[in-house]
Amino acid sequence: MAALTEDVQYTRRIDFPAKAENIALAEKLIDEACQKHGVHESHYGNILIALTEAVNNAIHHGNRLDPSKSVGLGYQVKGDKIVFVVSDEGPGFDFQHLPDPTDPQNIEKPHGRGVFLMRALADSVEFSDNGATVAMAFGLQPVKE
Repeated sequence: MAALTEDVQYTRRIDFPAKAENIALAEKLIDEACQKHGVHESHYGNILIALTEAVNNAIHHGNRLDPSKSVGLGYQVKGDKIVFVVSDEGPGFDFQHLPDPTDPQNIEKPHGRGVFLMRALADSVEFSDNGATVAMAFGLQPVKE
């Protein structure tokens, strides 16, 4: 199941303390990666939203805002895709049994949409390390209308 994270040879990877303001470091890496590898603008918004959700989850839920714990963000280009990997030092979570955020009883809850968004915006999503690591692949080619 961990095809996206098998033999990862990061083009670039950063690690940073689990503090909310460090989301800016993730955004900077995402911008640099997209520019360097010619990610088409039709993918950029999806990448930015999905990855900021993943990094935010790693900071807040995985590492529980503990600055002594690290969040990792890295990427590599595999063929016609760019694969980003986000990891934290938390215990993980049950990513296979999450409440449906579109269910009427959940629709007004302020949390619970991150994984739903990641799955909707990425071409593929894989969790490993009991949910403490998520890999997301996005196409490099323009979205076909």
